[in-house]
Amino acid sequence: TYLDDRNRPDVEGISRLSPHLHFGEISPHDAHAAATRFSDRGEVPATQAQGFSRELGWREFAHHLLFHFPRTVTEPMNAGFANFPWAKDAGALRAWQKGETGYPIVDAGMRQLWSTGFMHNRVRMIAASFLIKHLLLPWQEGAAWFWDTLVDADLASNTLGWQWTAGCGADAAPFFRIFNPILQAQKFDPHGDYIRRWVPELAKLPTKALANPAEVDASLLAQADVVLGKTYPRPLVEHNFARQRALDALAHLRK
Repeated sequence: TYLDDRNRPDVEGISRLSPHLHFGEISPHDAHAAATRFSDRGEVPATQAQGFSRELGWREFAHHLLFHFPRTVTEPMNAGFANFPWAKDAGALRAWQKGETGYPIVDAGMRQLWSTGFMHNRVRMIAASFLIKHLLLPWQEGAAWFWDTLVDADLASNTLGWQWTAGCGADAAPFFRIFNPILQAQKFDPHGDYIRRWVPELAKLPTKALANPAEVDASLLAQADVVLGKTYPRPLVEHNFARQRALDALAHLRK
């Protein structure tokens, strides 16, 4: 079930091999061969094994890029992004690092990272998109934080991932693709198990309220012992406003 479960931070659907691949304890060739054997023996569907091997391929592609374009650790591969109008906000950066953005799925990921040195891949994308597009903070700041905190910190994969999210790397997602952290939480943590684990101050909220407590009725918050601004932060920025601001920044860059 890898292809579906790899996007669900609330279940154990990923291999957890990334630290071992990074430190050379297992090779990508061995990982690919093992997946192929499972498929050949009929123990897993071929599509699942192929999906797993594709992720290994992305890892190899990242190393290929870093070898040929070493400057991309700190500079956008797409030179047109060199003059992007990034914001400067040390307070917002710190809130993101500490998991105090007011968006539970982002905060859960950042707290998982700080507590364990690991963050689920889907949540990495959500957290990265939030830093870059909701807060308009440079992708280099996020890459540096991940490099400093991840136990699987791999310079090539880290660089590829952040430039992909920022829309300035090789085969990158377009900058105007802006994740909605509320919808992402509802889709990929449908029962709220991941948020409840890493943001326990929200644990008493009903599942339907977990993704966006800022829009929850005050009486419901009170029943769950949640006081916005005290026990849990208010959102750093409103989603629709942040989305439009990011699109305006992109339009400014294009001019």
